[in-house]
Amino acid sequence: MLSILGCLPRGFRRKCFLCVLYLKIHVDVQVSKMNKDAQMRAAINQKLIETGERERLKELLRAKLIECGWKDQLKAHCKEVIKEKGLEHVTVDDLVAEITPKGRALVPDSVKKELLQRIRTFLAQHASL
Repeated sequence: MLSILGCLPRGFRRKCFLCVLYLKIHVDVQVSKMNKDAQMRAAINQKLIETGERERLKELLRAKLIECGWKDQLKAHCKEVIKEKGLEHVTVDDLVAEITPKGRALVPDSVKKELLQRIRTFLAQHASL
């Protein structure tokens, strides 16, 4: 990087150097924040596992998705994709890539809100994280 700056006029070189320095510091701060976020997520996930709350949340989600017909809708969509492309031309990876966006979009807001509330309650009860 410095070799590139050498061919620039002196005043401009200083400004470029300061910009590069600023960007490096900014990126370092962002990476540090991301590392802290990742550490926090890992700590929360560990606590969810240790307390058994993760399994309870997964079971609640599974039950709610079956109850609202999400599972049946997604199963029907899988069949449509296989029918359109032909069984010989569809891999599991293709199917997952095709249905994942629709699967996420089909999750009712009420289910998302209920799960989010349960997670918030859990975090409030375990505020030492």
